[in-house]
Amino acid sequence: LVKPEEDKFSGFVFKIFANMDPKHRDRIAFLRICSGKFERNKNYRHIRLGRDIKFPNPTMFMASKKTLLDEAYPGDVVGLYDSGNFKIGDTLTEGELLHFKGIPAFSPEQFRYVVNKDPMKTKQLQKGLEQLTDEGVAQLFTQHGGNKKIIGCVGDLQFEVIQYRLLHEYGAACEFRTLPFYKACWLTSNDAKKLDDFYVLNSKIVL
Repeated sequence: LVKPEEDKFSGFVFKIFANMDPKHRDRIAFLRICSGKFERNKNYRHIRLGRDIKFPNPTMFMASKKTLLDEAYPGDVVGLYDSGNFKIGDTLTEGELLHFKGIPAFSPEQFRYVVNKDPMKTKQLQKGLEQLTDEGVAQLFTQHGGNKKIIGCVGDLQFEVIQYRLLHEYGAACEFRTLPFYKACWLTSNDAKKLDDFYVLNSKIVL
């Protein structure tokens, strides 16, 4: 149990937003402070990565305005410029080895194969898919035995939003082709041979 009045800092990332400022192509991780005091230019422990990170430009947002902050307290939301270190649910602490329980993730109900309409923009498409799915609105899968990219979402609108943002924020044009899948899950077995046999028999559907 982590209490707000504790001296040691802790917080978790609950949202990631790519290209919040299109002019600078910045990526912001939003951190909710749970205990202690957050201070600018102080090293904090990234629990999942197992290393310390310093934040020289933490930001506080108010409507469309953002300001540099020197310190923040429990309940505050801090914007951290992110070069790809964060995922939703990541925990930062002042050295304590704890990890807040993850934010519930949705289960995709629709799956579509990504078709690149401009091979010259392959890198932009890849970067866009990775950054936009890190925001948590969709899940990215890579087909087993190949490099086909598959997006999993709950509804049609999410595919439209991703397609629009890929084109206007990354310059990558794509289209989606519907796939007959309805569920994504991890497969495990105590019998390695049976699991391998299952993969062979179902190679067309295993991602």
